[in-house]
Amino acid sequence: MNTESIGRWAFIAGVIIAILAGIASAVGGAMGGWVPLVMLILGVIVGLTTITEKETTPFLVAAIALLVANGGRGFLLVDSVLPGVGTAIDTILVTLAAFVAPAAIIMAVKAIYNIGRTR
Repeated sequence: MNTESIGRWAFIAGVIIAILAGIASAVGGAMGGWVPLVMLILGVIVGLTTITEKETTPFLVAAIALLVANGGRGFLLVDSVLPGVGTAIDTILVTLAAFVAPAAIIMAVKAIYNIGRTR
């Protein structure tokens, strides 16, 4: 298995874990303490193996949008209309942020390095 394939599977696993954590929180379950650690590890794997130099800017823009949306935490207001849905969306965003943030940091450092290297 090559590193790109490992990165793809890490990405898929991260998204699935985020969705499952959101569903679990909506039905009253608690997100285990292992989830943020797993998301951190998967994010590092994705950042190191999957994203190409050409994909760096779109990835960083998407990561910024996700992290900003996560900071708003406005989805909890949805719970007043659809109980559990806002909690699920909020948990999915928090978990995805834990997954994307390490990859975004790695990609930002790579981008800064590449800019400095070419001058």
